[in-house]
Amino acid sequence: MNNDVIITCAVTGAADTTSRSNLVPITPEQVANAAIEAAKAGAAVVHVHVRDPESGQGSRDTGLFKQTVDLIRDSSVDLVLNLTAGMGGDWIPGKEDPSMPGPGTDMVGPEERLAHVIECKPDICSLDCGTMNFGGDYTYINTEPFLRKMAQMVQEIGVKPELEVFDLGQIRLAQKLIDEGLIDAPPMFQICLGIPWGAGADTETMAAMKHALPNNALWAGFGISRMQMPMVAQAVLLGGNVRVGLEDNIYLDKGVLATNGMLVERAVEIIERLGARVVGPDEAREKMGLGK
Repeated sequence: MNNDVIITCAVTGAADTTSRSNLVPITPEQVANAAIEAAKAGAAVVHVHVRDPESGQGSRDTGLFKQTVDLIRDSSVDLVLNLTAGMGGDWIPGKEDPSMPGPGTDMVGPEERLAHVIECKPDICSLDCGTMNFGGDYTYINTEPFLRKMAQMVQEIGVKPELEVFDLGQIRLAQKLIDEGLIDAPPMFQICLGIPWGAGADTETMAAMKHALPNNALWAGFGISRMQMPMVAQAVLLGGNVRVGLEDNIYLDKGVLATNGMLVERAVEIIERLGARVVGPDEAREKMGLGK
């Protein structure tokens, strides 16, 4: 069991959750305020996507990231900043010619995927360690050369990669990057469960993936939708840290829409009822091997 728990809050994501909840932040101001709210509720780390203010759809616009990050940094609230680097790998085959990209495809190279990370230089950025189907015709593509290049780039600018793994094979790929010296110790993993069509959000799966991690790994885990809070408890019991937030789940209880602050508060309650404690940003930085 982990007695000193880091909470990450993923405050908005890129999925079409804005049509189902008016509490999902969209504008840079809303995303920044959500990050600050989550930090005040007990999250040491905030994981940030941005959205197009007009459409509400996920975006990788560097200007939107810069606005959001500046607002967070200009606040008086201390937190560890984690920016997504997961945008720019979406492939939807064309209906007439599957070899050509169809509507909704957004496929770019490592340099463009990391443009906002290079501009903003957060503490952490995500590194999704594999290609997978996300349901329907949508495939998210991360080739091994792309991941190797991205790992090298963030290592050079001093940003810590959070190795997001959605299945056991992705842990093997991450281990290869570690073996090649592209990931500084301690490696930091996020076990992502319940996403179609990756690993399921259940005890056996989280335990199997945890046992496949390197011995010196710092790790967290989460489940989406109604499995968010059960996986909070499960991660703590297995020795990990936790992630909650509106990226992964929009409800506090059945039929009750949540804010990010509410979800963090619920996670704090679960952690403390298990007899553990929630750590702040400075202690989280020490555990992660980050500078102030």
